[in-house]
Amino acid sequence: MGRYIFRLPDIGEGIAEAEIVAWHVKVGDTVEEDGRLADMMTDKATVEMESPVSGKVVEVAGEAGDVIAIGSPLVVIEIEGAGNEEGRVAAPAPAPRAEVVEERLDAETPDAGDVEKVVAGASTSSARADVEPEPVKVAEPKPTAAQAEPVEARAPTPTPAAKPGPHARVLASPAVRQRARDLGIDLSEVRPAEDGRVRHGDLDAFLSYSAGGGFQPAGMKGKDEQVRVIGLRRRIAENMAASKRNIPHFAYVEEYDVTALEETRAQLNAGRGDRPKLTMLPFLITAICKLLPKYPMLNAHYDDEAGVVTRYGSVHLGMAAQTLGGLMVPVIRDAEGRNLWQLAAEITRLANAARDGSAKSSELSGSTITVTSLGPMGGVATTPVINRPEVAIIGPNRIVERPMFVKGADGIERIEKRKLMNISMSCDHRVVDGWDAASFAQDLRKLIEAPALILAG
Repeated sequence: MGRYIFRLPDIGEGIAEAEIVAWHVKVGDTVEEDGRLADMMTDKATVEMESPVSGKVVEVAGEAGDVIAIGSPLVVIEIEGAGNEEGRVAAPAPAPRAEVVEERLDAETPDAGDVEKVVAGASTSSARADVEPEPVKVAEPKPTAAQAEPVEARAPTPTPAAKPGPHARVLASPAVRQRARDLGIDLSEVRPAEDGRVRHGDLDAFLSYSAGGGFQPAGMKGKDEQVRVIGLRRRIAENMAASKRNIPHFAYVEEYDVTALEETRAQLNAGRGDRPKLTMLPFLITAICKLLPKYPMLNAHYDDEAGVVTRYGSVHLGMAAQTLGGLMVPVIRDAEGRNLWQLAAEITRLANAARDGSAKSSELSGSTITVTSLGPMGGVATTPVINRPEVAIIGPNRIVERPMFVKGADGIERIEKRKLMNISMSCDHRVVDGWDAASFAQDLRKLIEAPALILAG
């Protein structure tokens, strides 16, 4: 028997390390040749590692979230025959496992009153059993039988007396008192079912019949937990932090009347046949591509270390897509050379590839400007974060219907129901001036509000 050390191979030009995203084996497992070992994430893509030999896994190089250098041992496999253990470098120690922190709820405080009877002539210690345990109180004289009765039996006094505070002179366990205090309930308002002592069941009944009084809890209490930020989620966190840390963002939001555009879209979809359904995005992307030759500073990258701005002739449009693992940005290559139907098909293909994990590295990098849309979930306005090293990102928001003054062919203004949408832009103020962003937004309005101009060649 020998040991085969599988080292992390060079999986991309300029890649020095990779993060363990997921293990498909554990120590003690038997793996076949070409069997899946682990998923490794680099700056560019997630790569699946396959075993070059068959055997039993005896060591692994860490846990999900650990970063492994290229050339370091990833898996040690026990095999038949001689292995390659000579010159072995010790695998890095795994990082401490992130554990879920659960709140342990103490058992309910025993109901001391259930084992003590309040009777006439009881001892001082028994009479003090229903007194709040928190304050330190001076011992009171031994109560009489009349004083030991529940609060409902109090006789009226000739002169007005101050109203007792919550929970005062009401028989209840400390746990019941604490629960009533958390709910803001005065125990004197709760009618006990038996023995003159308020129990949890009495509180439940009070809540059931007094839900309209605001005593019902807002929701269930959950558990605290710690979730380790790894894989794509960590990559997103690092990229977003770097973008906000290095780029001086400014936002510009403008309102657009998309009534005519929505009518045009509906007409085209009605006769689309086997072609993909048109959403708002293909129209917006086409309009953007028509304008960028006039505004090249928006279709650019800024290398802040070299102090160089690269303006691109082609539009490689990033399309932010939400996946189960987090936000990904597949890229529509040469978007300016595609028509509406081609854009719609490519949007669907890339979005599906991003969600099912089949997107290639080349399809997830190299964008020159990005569009981000939440569709019907979009708000009134957004301030999207720039996809560094790009210098601009554009975000359409949701469409709403509102009454608007519209001037007719006769020059008379009338009130009509119109479909309106805000479009937000975030720009890198080191490269793009406010005047540039405002001018682009106003030219974009001309195209959006006159869709024939978008369709024209």
